Amino acid sequence: MDLVPALEEPLKKVLGPATAKVMAEHLGLHTVGDLLHHYPRRYEERGQLTHLADLPMDEHVTVVAQVADARLHTFASAKAPRGKGQRLEVTITDGSGRLQLVFFGNGVHKPHKELLPGTRALFAGRVSVFNRRLQLAHPAYEPLRGDDVTEAVDSWAGALIPLYPATAKLESWKIAKAVQTVLPSAQEAIDPLPESLRAGRGLLSLPEALLKIHCPQTKADIADARSRLKWDEAFVLQVALARRRHAETQLPAVARKPKPDGLLAAFDDRLPFTLTEGQQKVSREIFADLATEHPMHRLLQGEVGSGKTLVALRAMLAVVDAGGQAAMLAPTEVLAQQHHRSIVEMMGELAESGMLGGAEQATKVVLLTGSMGAAARRQALLDLATGEAGIVIGTHALIEDKVQFHDLGLVVVDEQHRFGVEQRDALRGKGRQPPHLLVMTATPIPRTVAMTVFGDLETSVLDQLPAGRSPIASHVVPAADKPHFLARAWERVREEVAGGHQAYVVCPRIGDEEDDPKKARKSPEDEAEKRPPLAVLDVADQLAKGPLQGLRIEVLHGRMQPDDKDAVMRRFAAGETDVLVATTVIEVGVNVPNATVMVIMDADRFGVSQLHQLRGRVGRGSAPGLCLLVTEMPEASAARQRLNAVASTLDGFELSRLDLEQRREGDVLGQAQSGARTSLRVLAVIDDEEIIAQAREEAAAVVAADPDLEHLPGLRTALEALLDEEREQYLEKG
Repeated sequence: MDLVPALEEPLKKVLGPATAKVMAEHLGLHTVGDLLHHYPRRYEERGQLTHLADLPMDEHVTVVAQVADARLHTFASAKAPRGKGQRLEVTITDGSGRLQLVFFGNGVHKPHKELLPGTRALFAGRVSVFNRRLQLAHPAYEPLRGDDVTEAVDSWAGALIPLYPATAKLESWKIAKAVQTVLPSAQEAIDPLPESLRAGRGLLSLPEALLKIHCPQTKADIADARSRLKWDEAFVLQVALARRRHAETQLPAVARKPKPDGLLAAFDDRLPFTLTEGQQKVSREIFADLATEHPMHRLLQGEVGSGKTLVALRAMLAVVDAGGQAAMLAPTEVLAQQHHRSIVEMMGELAESGMLGGAEQATKVVLLTGSMGAAARRQALLDLATGEAGIVIGTHALIEDKVQFHDLGLVVVDEQHRFGVEQRDALRGKGRQPPHLLVMTATPIPRTVAMTVFGDLETSVLDQLPAGRSPIASHVVPAADKPHFLARAWERVREEVAGGHQAYVVCPRIGDEEDDPKKARKSPEDEAEKRPPLAVLDVADQLAKGPLQGLRIEVLHGRMQPDDKDAVMRRFAAGETDVLVATTVIEVGVNVPNATVMVIMDADRFGVSQLHQLRGRVGRGSAPGLCLLVTEMPEASAARQRLNAVASTLDGFELSRLDLEQRREGDVLGQAQSGARTSLRVLAVIDDEEIIAQAREEAAAVVAADPDLEHLPGLRTALEALLDEEREQYLEKG
């Protein structure tokens, strides 16, 4: 019978079923290895000795004192109804004052034997108040014997106490005790880092790092252990991504080269402007990828309005020139319809294949969404299957089994963070050979996140705005402190409309949710404010009767019928509506150059990058844009500082760093929708940029030399553990 490796030993065998159950349910820890990788969140120093006379409340203190008296009380409780509950109360004194210690339940036996009157000991714990008296509950203690008390006091009081991420059911000190029980197994941890890498970078061995992170003697121990464990996380993750990239480069693809006198050339001749240098450079990178016999995997980042759609369209036309088809996947119907409309407009007669007036190089551009009528849908599916349609733009509906392509050559995914890797792969599976892939995002991604979340993609950045785009001024409107500022905001909207322009008003909520009491329930944050987030329907009503009376106001939100949404957007785009009151359905891709002002209500309820995206909807024409961030949060609040930061810069990359620093990293990494990215424990994506970049290089070299990691069994094991977690995540998402 095989022995279970020490680190895979189930915790219930080592710690007993009760503790193991709580660890599994509340902390997701199942094996000895899991527990060893549950690192302390921070460390407390027992610190310098405190006199009992000057104990600070709520702080961790260490005192040397003598036991004056100890009493064991028995009482009835819910857990021990027969009066078997026990509480040990110990009074200690150091000559300057007295303090009560209290121990409960099973924790009373040892101190009851050891803390006899007259015993001198070191006591450490957090000071709390009970019955108006200061006390330490369940303090750590160390009896002092012999003469050399000073040395014992110094080493014990100077020790670093690990504090673990804990739960109400399992306190940090219980976790610490469990860790001490399994710590000897750390010696058997198999090191995932290749020996040469570890030696070259002067990193601790894994057993040593685990020992030092759980039982540090000094602060330097903690730093050494953390930098070693960060390398593990960065490196194993980068190896997973490097292997994915390597596997992709082994796949065959059809090289797609544009014809010199084909559709792309005809389209370029039609353009009323010249491409920016950035657009030309990114297009060259894309065309070089398309010309190879391995699938392109490229991430195209570009600020709102930097012309990503144009770059993507030129890539799609190149593929159509080469006899293939291109599909563009958009996250919402509004956006799919909008892309379809703007692409058909840009192409003119080149999009009218088979129609009167269509150009001879023309192709068909079809739209495919879930809510289309049966006849239109049938025609679209037919055009795709026969190859009549060179370009299709659609939502998730494109991924369904029924959709067949004649020869799918390129997939363009818009706003990647809304799609999982699986959806990308499902669409790519529709090609006879793997199609080329171009992923676009207007959410600026810091370099390190691009290396972790999108580490399987090469990156291109469009950072120039096309000529003719106007600057956007942003201001915070403190509605509670200065109500006249809000009144002025509505005046500004009227002034813009009087000048022939249009406005957006954005709200966090729709306002027809009240029939569902659960949805209308407030979050804990709202409870504090006693006010639900402002809603589109209410705000539109108040504006129409109040400050914007007489203007043409319409609403747009996600729960409207697709045809109604499209009609509202068409009227707004045509200038038949003055003010559009909407939810964030307008966040991505809505393009109305005549809209110059946006008022965002309850702006503090939106994330930094979401505000930046929303703001990008104005100032798209020649008139300057204005974005007003309305909030009732007080000046000193973190929410207000966040809004001030958004108002002070238009640099999306700067804001995305801020966003990352303010949110839990897991959220950002979770956007990749796969477990590997959220399993980071000590690696901080923003602060550890250097480590991630170096780990990426090392990983690429390791995978190039040994793609199957045959010579690195430790790394292979770590990778399997990581990918298991990732597969589990996929399964959970169904």
